Amino acid sequence: MILSRLTLALAALFAAQPVFAEEPFVVKDIRVEGIQRTEAGTVFSYLPVKVGDTMTDEKTAAAIKALYATGFFRDVRLEARDGVVIVTVEERPSIATITLTGIKEFSADDLKAGLKQTGLAEGRVLDRALLDKSEQELQRQYFNRGKYAVEIKSTLTPLERNRVAVQFDVVEGDSAKIQQINIVGNQAFKEKTLLKEFGSTTPGWLTWYTKSDQYSKSRLAGDIEALRSFYLNRGYLEFNVDSTQVSISPDKQGIYITVNVTEGPQYKVSDVKLAGQMLVPEAELQKLITIKPGEVFVRDRLTETTKKIGDRLGNDGYAFANVNAVPELDKEKATVAFTLFVDPGRRVYVNRVNVAGNAKTRDEVVRREIRQMEGAYYDAEKINRSRDRLNRLGYFNEVNIETPSVPGTTDQVDVNVSVAERSTGNIMLGAGFSSSEGLVLSGSVSQSNVFGTGNRVSAQINSGSVNTVYSLSFTNPYYTIDGISLGYDVYRRDVDATELDSVADYKTSTIGAGVRFGLPVNERDFISFGLTYEQTSLSTTATSGVQYDFVQEFGEDNDTLRLDTAWARDTRNSFLFPTKGVFQRAAAEVGTPAG
Repeated sequence: MILSRLTLALAALFAAQPVFAEEPFVVKDIRVEGIQRTEAGTVFSYLPVKVGDTMTDEKTAAAIKALYATGFFRDVRLEARDGVVIVTVEERPSIATITLTGIKEFSADDLKAGLKQTGLAEGRVLDRALLDKSEQELQRQYFNRGKYAVEIKSTLTPLERNRVAVQFDVVEGDSAKIQQINIVGNQAFKEKTLLKEFGSTTPGWLTWYTKSDQYSKSRLAGDIEALRSFYLNRGYLEFNVDSTQVSISPDKQGIYITVNVTEGPQYKVSDVKLAGQMLVPEAELQKLITIKPGEVFVRDRLTETTKKIGDRLGNDGYAFANVNAVPELDKEKATVAFTLFVDPGRRVYVNRVNVAGNAKTRDEVVRREIRQMEGAYYDAEKINRSRDRLNRLGYFNEVNIETPSVPGTTDQVDVNVSVAERSTGNIMLGAGFSSSEGLVLSGSVSQSNVFGTGNRVSAQINSGSVNTVYSLSFTNPYYTIDGISLGYDVYRRDVDATELDSVADYKTSTIGAGVRFGLPVNERDFISFGLTYEQTSLSTTATSGVQYDFVQEFGEDNDTLRLDTAWARDTRNSFLFPTKGVFQRAAAEVGTPAG
């Protein structure tokens, strides 16, 4: 391809040279011929000569070279007629469409994004070398998924206005299956134990579903890292993966993996010291150290220690604190001593708290859960607590908090809170059948974030021939800015026992209304108090027995006043899928006649 391009360039150059070889001349005008899509101004911008310049052989060669270098043209010729330079070009076709057929392993958009990175995209100029490169990119994508039998063929279809449609026909073939995984060099642990750390497996009775027997380059890289972590968490500080060989069978259906390792000795911790600018009492930082002398070295504990120390300094505004663990090996004794160098960095404060992603939820609903204040020193604990509180709301599928530095400063950060909202409304419909009541219907509607205010409302209906219940509830979790909540409940419950053959004939109708207050004790504890007034009307007949006697003595209407209180603790890190924390609640209720 390069040779043919050079031949065209030289041919065009030599064809033009006799025109200018006699003597230089002053350019009176420049005309461009042969362009279809390219603007004449684009051609002029690349020419090293303009009207009024003197045209020479050197400038002729430079002009042809410059136009070829754009990649827009497959042929360029220069001629001169009475002082007019005529530039004749033949444009390369542009790509009108790119289609892919036969793909199942990837989405078309993902593959097109990969092709775009190679330079092949709709609207761009077609280059045969670029097309070959794109085929190789598609092949690489499939190889990474273990599909070594993939076949890719590209087809060009000419269209009007010097455009082409590019089509890639893909025959994916079957994925290569891992037939064998060998670990060579292991002595302290059996190969069977080590292979449990791998996500890649040989074919098994569930691999048709998990696909873990299909070779993936990225998955194998993760497996190697998991193997390294396994050894480092068991004291093998000098563990090393010497090499990894992946071979494929001649039919491209079988993969064989060999991992060569050197274990080295198992190290124990001999000493752990703190050094540097601690800015916090050393005794307090010592309590955060989880690796102890005499114990087998565990990398995860060392990582946990450095993180805890960094977080502790972060609570005092040192957002970029760095704790560097420097090991000192004694290979003869197989021990390691660590010096934890603490570099707190510069103390920083928060410039702005920015909220994004809350299309429905109001800003104030998000901000009232954020404990990090603008203008205050950075506090890692408050930022983490803010994340947990936002996750506990149940309004968002995802909550991310980033703290980038403010450009042009060394002691300021912004707190960027981004949320991904979820549906917070529920509609439930139900139907059941009872031998005593017959058909029972139920339905409820609830919304935990009404109009983005954070208020909760719910309505419920449960209807049968004997029992019928209607209820309505409303809660404002931030009735005051201090987090005191206020809620109301209204309900009605009707019981018609005349529909039951085995029960005395009576009817009751209960109407109730209540008010609730909630007070936050601290960030995790909450107490609530409620007062409910309830009126029950009892209707009987002479055959009602005990119920009839009760009505005759106390009357049909009875009023009740009920007081309830509850305590709750919520330390969960998420409302939907918590990974740590607990939710505890205890409640008590007492009632008394109201009249």
